[in-house]
Amino acid sequence: MKQARSLLFSLALIVTTAVFCLIGLPFLVLPRRLGRPLQKSWTVTISHLARLICGIDYEVRGAEHIPHGAAIVASKHQSAWETLSFVHILPDPSFVLKKELTRIPLFGWFTIKFGNLPLDRSGGGKALRMLLISAREVAAAHRQIVIFPEGTRRDPGATPDYHRGVIALYRALNVPCVPVALNSGHYWPAHGGRRRPGRIVVEFLPPIPPGLGGDAFLAALTERIEPASALLLEEAKAKTGG
Repeated sequence: MKQARSLLFSLALIVTTAVFCLIGLPFLVLPRRLGRPLQKSWTVTISHLARLICGIDYEVRGAEHIPHGAAIVASKHQSAWETLSFVHILPDPSFVLKKELTRIPLFGWFTIKFGNLPLDRSGGGKALRMLLISAREVAAAHRQIVIFPEGTRRDPGATPDYHRGVIALYRALNVPCVPVALNSGHYWPAHGGRRRPGRIVVEFLPPIPPGLGGDAFLAALTERIEPASALLLEEAKAKTGG
């Protein structure tokens, strides 16, 4: 039954995304702010479908730490859930994402329109410099820049592998960085597998102020995200029986 529900939800996700992309075509030529309600409606709809079809709900903790101006949001990355849900949880996010996503027909056009930050992972230092230029513009617009410091989705409990690109972003922007812990991968696996019913918990942790050295910043980020994510994973396992 879980497998059937997961397949049904995957189909619903694809269809819903296609429908919203078609509805949103006129917004491609309008100012970004006019399309923001439609963008949020897309991910809220998917959230409702996840609850109805798979029994997956979510809880936000540490909401007082959600930034409402320019900030870096550095999150654990275990699932597609956070890439979708942060769209409506955060006030006005811009995501650091793989450049390949911008090449997807229709969907890719909207990733560009909504001011996300594509990174060519094969582009080396030049690609990073271009990203930082765009990130400064996004921060100047008082938006939140979402980055997944490990670069890709990782299984819950996997050994952390933080990349140093987040340091470059932190140094370039001189804004607070809000660490985020979560346990989404326990319910919504990154690499196939059945989605399981339950409540995903995402926890926004106290911000790291600007001005730290690179190594000190990365240590502080790791020391906040990893123990908190481990506790949330244990909480999820206790509720689902492992």
